[in-house]
Amino acid sequence: MILVYTSFGCASCRKVKQWLKDRNIPFVEKNIFTMMLNEKELRMLLRRSENGTDDLISKRSKIIKDNNIDIDEMSTTELIHFVQQNPSVLKRPIMVDERQFLVGYDEEEIEIFIPRELQALADCSCNADCPNFETCGKLRKGLA
Repeated sequence: MILVYTSFGCASCRKVKQWLKDRNIPFVEKNIFTMMLNEKELRMLLRRSENGTDDLISKRSKIIKDNNIDIDEMSTTELIHFVQQNPSVLKRPIMVDERQFLVGYDEEEIEIFIPRELQALADCSCNADCPNFETCGKLRKGLA
């Protein structure tokens, strides 16, 4: 199951949710402002991100800039408590499942969340007889 961390008024969050709905991919939404992230969740997000805080924390956020906060100087526990008290510093949306992790909305990268079975079906069903082969079929062959 895909877990999507979102916030109100976030255009990228709306795009991600619509993309998942359009493909009938089940997901659970967790609004970071209405449901506090617990320590275990935040540690998991930090572990899953390739670039640690750079992937998750917006260093340009108002609270960080106004208070001249250096998150790189914080211990992991301090950082977790800071994020719990200031969820607006998190970049959004954050999508995570058993295998994948993605921050933000990227039309190409989000496809990693298409189940493997559906990817395989799409790959094998698009051939020269397909009415859309001129556009998507040739593109797929070029990428293979």
